[in-house]
Amino acid sequence: MVQEQVTGRGIKDPRVPEAMRKVPREFFVESALASRAYDDGPLPIGDKQTISQPYMVGLMTESLELKGDEKVLEVGTGSGYQTAVLGLLAAQVFSIEKIRPLSVRARAVLDELHYYNVALHVGDGTIGWSDHAPYDAIIVTAGAPNIPRPLLDQLAPEGRLVIPLGDEESQVLKRIRRTESGFQEESLGECRFVKLWGKYGWAD
Repeated sequence: MVQEQVTGRGIKDPRVPEAMRKVPREFFVESALASRAYDDGPLPIGDKQTISQPYMVGLMTESLELKGDEKVLEVGTGSGYQTAVLGLLAAQVFSIEKIRPLSVRARAVLDELHYYNVALHVGDGTIGWSDHAPYDAIIVTAGAPNIPRPLLDQLAPEGRLVIPLGDEESQVLKRIRRTESGFQEESLGECRFVKLWGKYGWAD
């Protein structure tokens, strides 16, 4: 998976594929889908949510530009797979999930695999997690119509926010960097994610 779908498609930061090799993806999907855990595509995880395509996990992770000492906010815990990858690459990970059963399931798997630098919270990810702000990096694993303002407010100076923006059918992956002169935005390619529900996302 890593050789063909991640490094083979241009992910250059060696720390990212190294981390993805260490995370057993089959633990984060339903047992009936374990044989497809390393397929080139997203898979359902219940509650109308998905585990992201491996390449997209690699691309979004690399785009955060992590060095190892960062505090990261993840919006959309989902299965916990992306959370685990981040846990190997950053000092602390704070992850928010709106759907409680997914968060409970992810916590159980992360504990089983000994990812103890990860804190999970059930709530509206579009308002962020101000208790632990500011964050060096923020990753949003669901598509939003606009950038939630609280996430920008919780981004540290020189911090990076990676988020899919667009309509219900397709989005563009964006990286927003906080600089002294304001926020700089760049496009990283087309993508398609489930909706980001919440006060500053899609309406429930």
